[in-house]
Amino acid sequence: MREMRRSIIAASPSFLYALLSRSHFSVARICRCEYPGYGSHRSVFCVSDSFSNNLTTVNVSSSVSNRLMLFSTMAGTILVQARDPAKLNMEILNAIDEWRYSETWKLYDQHMQMEGFPRKSVVNRLLTGFAESLDVQWLEKAYGMVEQAFQESKQNLLEKDPLIYLSLALAKCNLPVPASTILRKLVETEQFPPVTAWSAILAYMSQTAPGAYLAAELILEIGYLFQDGRVDPRKKSNAPLIAMKPNTTAFNIALAGCLLFGTTRKAEQLLDMMPRIGVKADANLLIVMAHIYERNGRREELRKLQRHIDESCNLTDIQFRQFYNCLLTCHLKFGDLDSASNMVLEMLRKAKEAHNSLATATLVLEAAGNDNKTYTAHTSGPNPSQNKPDGSHNNSLTEHQIISYDEFSRDRNFVKLGNEAKEVLLILLAKLQTQVELITTEHGILQPTEKIYVKLVKAFLEAEKLQDLARFLIKAEREDSPVSNDDSALVHVIKSCISLGWLDQAHDLLDEMRFAGVRTGSSVYASLLKAYCKANRPREVTSLLRDAQKAGIQLDSSCYDSLIQYRVIQQDTQGALGLFKEMKEAKIPRGGNAEFERLVEGCAGNGEAGLMAKLLREIKEGQKLDSGVHDWNNVIHFFCKKRLMADAEKALAKMRSLGHTPNAQTFHSMVTGYAAIGGKYIEVTELWGEMKSLASSTPMKFDQELLDSYLYTFVRGGFFVRANEVIDMMEKGDMFIDKYKYRTLYLKYHKTLYKGKAPKYQTEAQLKKREGALSFKKWVGLS
Repeated sequence: MREMRRSIIAASPSFLYALLSRSHFSVARICRCEYPGYGSHRSVFCVSDSFSNNLTTVNVSSSVSNRLMLFSTMAGTILVQARDPAKLNMEILNAIDEWRYSETWKLYDQHMQMEGFPRKSVVNRLLTGFAESLDVQWLEKAYGMVEQAFQESKQNLLEKDPLIYLSLALAKCNLPVPASTILRKLVETEQFPPVTAWSAILAYMSQTAPGAYLAAELILEIGYLFQDGRVDPRKKSNAPLIAMKPNTTAFNIALAGCLLFGTTRKAEQLLDMMPRIGVKADANLLIVMAHIYERNGRREELRKLQRHIDESCNLTDIQFRQFYNCLLTCHLKFGDLDSASNMVLEMLRKAKEAHNSLATATLVLEAAGNDNKTYTAHTSGPNPSQNKPDGSHNNSLTEHQIISYDEFSRDRNFVKLGNEAKEVLLILLAKLQTQVELITTEHGILQPTEKIYVKLVKAFLEAEKLQDLARFLIKAEREDSPVSNDDSALVHVIKSCISLGWLDQAHDLLDEMRFAGVRTGSSVYASLLKAYCKANRPREVTSLLRDAQKAGIQLDSSCYDSLIQYRVIQQDTQGALGLFKEMKEAKIPRGGNAEFERLVEGCAGNGEAGLMAKLLREIKEGQKLDSGVHDWNNVIHFFCKKRLMADAEKALAKMRSLGHTPNAQTFHSMVTGYAAIGGKYIEVTELWGEMKSLASSTPMKFDQELLDSYLYTFVRGGFFVRANEVIDMMEKGDMFIDKYKYRTLYLKYHKTLYKGKAPKYQTEAQLKKREGALSFKKWVGLS
């Protein structure tokens, strides 16, 4: 006889009935009887099997936890432990209330095997309980529950507030993808989350690169619902939808995140959306806009913004500094050295006037007997709280803390979440402040830093505008007098040119100083003379000696040493002796140029030597900018924004003919322009091929925004082979891809594509297209 097998299975009576009815059993009758093996006090259900004529008995104990059902069948015996679903629900609630998460999950798993999802209140309590833990393990379990509910079309079990709370917890734990997916599901099911709630979720998402990208995508998706007055605010039925509309804080958060992680073209799409949904800019948003325009090279937009900045009365010193730093940087990008140098000179002039006014006022106060210390403290600069460094903000919000769900649910207007969003926004904005390098403030007055001098000098030298450079530096010296003639900015520039071997440029700048009547010390002439001797340039040596005599410059001993050594090498013994005699008669002490020698050696050893060292580092390490690319990019962007693609194509051709190489921004404008008018997939494919060949021969880099624009266009047009190429390139570059967006896009436009069996006869091209589509479908998780 076959050996009897036994196993334990947790199940409810309804589950058993379904199990039996779906198997080979034919349930003829169910009756109550006594089963002697368990005693007369235990009730037994008997189930008749018409196939085997065996009696299947089910023993039900008075104690629910010990109910046993014994089935005797031809195949063997199955021992089943049944539990009451109502009691199991209570046990789940008790476990989650006592933070026994492992036990909670086991009980929930048992219920899923017996009855499927627990009742609605239990499901939502599980979500909020796991969210309160702020433990990634349990947060992922909770998110899995939400996913399963939507897959089984049981989203009616999920309530809005618990889902918002879970999304907040996921965002706080750096899980932006599931956090954003829950928000998207809420919008899809028309359980619209208020903007005060989802802006806080956005704030925590924006502290990571994928989260910042998703935050921008969410605002674009939600904002699209409100574009061009699509929602009538006068209808009461639209009140929940209107409450979800993105506000200024939400835009500030998303834009700041884009700036911090370099997705500035996505940020510009957000700026284009703002007027279409009626969002007005505040002081913070004006500064964030300036950063975006500077990064994208929109100088004309910055100039338009300048009027609003100058007229605004509620901007702080730090905000003014950030704006003018952006404007100055943009002038440098476009090679507009006149505008940049004039800005610096204007700052120096105003700073000098303010300093003189402050000195006068201080003297008046002292004469009146006032305490000067009090005044100085009052005018010592902007509010210290505004100058907090990046890490000085209260970082308690970034730690793993979350309000309890009870407190969360009592705050019906989500006021606390709105305040959290604003506090995180301040942290993001503080990080932007640290990127300001060209301008500083003193007593509320803008002043240029050494960094802007370095960048300007480098730009003048690259443009070979030595006369303009000398004129600018001389004017700057008059506004901000150096400590000595050998410590001026112009002298540092000349010495830097000598160190780099640019002797002609150094000599020209020295001549400009002499013509302008600006005196300088002997160290500059000495170092240039030595460099000429080392380079074996006798004509220049003679010319420089003549200039030094005209300027009344007395050369030091090291200079004479170099000249004597040079004469000896040239076999001019008489000349060498003459120089030695001249040096002795002039009683020139030895070692007079040691200070400059130490300066040059410090620069060579990557030491700090002030402006000169910074200039040398900038010239050696910095890349030469092609300002013409920015001009043409703006032209192409304008045509693409107006959907004048024929003109954009002509501008691109002209740009190439003038020798300017298109960059990622150029291609991004073209692709988004083609995508906006639709149907131009062949042109986008040609651009893709051109871009790949260009990238193989030039240092042009593919960035996330550019590749994402290609991917969107290819998926929209059904070019899945090309789409898979883009995906492969993005994954190799470890770039984030919003799979949810592309899954939605596929279902919207290609839901029925290649659903049936493959035809018997198909060309190689058709086979390749089919395989590409199926591969993409699998990638987004639809197969």
